[in-house]
Amino acid sequence: MGRQAPPRGRGSYLYLAAGSGLAFAFALPLLWAVVRSLEPSVLATAAPQAADFTHMTVSNYTGLLGPAEDIGLNLANSVITALGTAALTVVASTLAGYGLSRFRFRGSGLAFGAILVALMIPFQAVLTPLFLELHFFHLLNSLLGLVLVYSTFNLPFGVFVMRNTFAEVPDELADSAHVDGAGPMATLVRVLRPLVVPGMATTAIYAFLYSWNEFLQALTFLTSDNLFTLPVKLFNVEIATYGAVNFGYLSAGVVIAMVPCVALYVALQRYYVRGLISGALKG
Repeated sequence: MGRQAPPRGRGSYLYLAAGSGLAFAFALPLLWAVVRSLEPSVLATAAPQAADFTHMTVSNYTGLLGPAEDIGLNLANSVITALGTAALTVVASTLAGYGLSRFRFRGSGLAFGAILVALMIPFQAVLTPLFLELHFFHLLNSLLGLVLVYSTFNLPFGVFVMRNTFAEVPDELADSAHVDGAGPMATLVRVLRPLVVPGMATTAIYAFLYSWNEFLQALTFLTSDNLFTLPVKLFNVEIATYGAVNFGYLSAGVVIAMVPCVALYVALQRYYVRGLISGALKG
């Protein structure tokens, strides 16, 4: 006979009720944004009424994706920039975290401390040097230059996460691989890589969300309309003609920008949580 599940106590029901309430509180703004995006522009800023739900339309989405605004190209620019930033940040952070965690050299602690200090440097403090550097390397008004800038600002957090993730892996695994004749790179790729996937996923999510939502750097380093990312394009849509704000288009654009972020987080949520607590017990 199968083992019967123990009866739930009062605390379990309170836990479920509290969790359901918090989930609803977080989901309500997202649902409200979707509802507002399906309403005509004239109703987007009006006080909500029950009759508004009878005027649902997709005109805001068709207008944004139509020839007048055509944010499809800007959406593709954001996808390319976000994926490129996530990939470059994960590769560089993994190699740096592996080196700082597994190899002892003079000044390793100082180097790691300097990387963490970079977390406290705001973008505005280095705006002028970055602009001049990108101009010198002919990377202004280029998605590649924007990817390099985004990766630079995501590397400190990525290195911090990956170093702690590697520190959580037992040293005996790397030692066994070394005894079997595997070099440092072979040990990283074949032995340690499957064990540090949570840290890599955390780094990728953080870098993707940062580059997907970033506005000021894209506005500063991009000047061509066909290279604008989605946040910059939505700003231009928001201004509209004669300074009027088309809140219907803006609401639809916010929902479009929100979908990849929510989907990515839901898909990698378990890795993200495990990656954030990496090194809590060791390292």
